[in-house]
Amino acid sequence: MKIQIISIIGSLIFTFFILELIRRKKLKEAYALIWVVMSIFFLILACWVEGLVFISKLIGIVYAPATLFLVLLITVILILIQFSVIISGQVDKIKKLTQELALLKEQVSKLQKK
Repeated sequence: MKIQIISIIGSLIFTFFILELIRRKKLKEAYALIWVVMSIFFLILACWVEGLVFISKLIGIVYAPATLFLVLLITVILILIQFSVIISGQVDKIKKLTQELALLKEQVSKLQKK
């Protein structure tokens, strides 16, 4: 029961933290949505003990609160993979922009010499 209370409080604090980052415009809504959905899902699992016990039995975990942390870990890993994909795409775009900028600088330099 104590771990359930800690999980609920942790989920609420995390949700408010994400909402505060959105309010301060430190986190874009598109990325924040993932975190808010994750924290709400974690909060639902922390509150819904029977469901958590059912899921735990279904996947063979004896200690139901451990399922909370397994779900949290899997979700964070999936989010990290998504961000890695986004970062990889941004790296490609930055490389292309850098090359285009270098070509434009070269053209400007040639025009200035004429």
